[in-house]
Amino acid sequence: MASRILFVCLGNICRSAAAEGVFRQIAPQVETDSAGTGHWHVGEPPYGPMQDAARARGYDLSDLRARQFRPADFERFDLIIAMDDANMRDIEVQRPAGNTTPVRLFTDYAPEAGMDHVPDPYYTRDFNGALDLIEQAAQGLNRVI
Repeated sequence: MASRILFVCLGNICRSAAAEGVFRQIAPQVETDSAGTGHWHVGEPPYGPMQDAARARGYDLSDLRARQFRPADFERFDLIIAMDDANMRDIEVQRPAGNTTPVRLFTDYAPEAGMDHVPDPYYTRDFNGALDLIEQAAQGLNRVI
């Protein structure tokens, strides 16, 4: 069972932050964190429109701050969840030799959604659509951990 899960996207201000906020409410017994493969937003809170959309659904993201993914995360977490293939590749490049921590796509836990990634609402502006998919995937992940 995964008791420590890390959610990863590009900047850690929309998708992975929202995934952490949703999942920690669904499964408070699981240690969660989120990170970005990029460094642009380190130390910043989640993007305002994402916080607003999440708050409207009862998720508080205000205590989260962006951080960058690092190789040590492979040791700290039991499962690493990527929001898309590009971030999955960027995570795998940093895998320490011999490490076996699983890295999975978040959408693998919501096959009924028919999506192969969580679209980035920073660019699409579809914060509610991203949250719909994040909630589906979070429920699916919770069923299997």
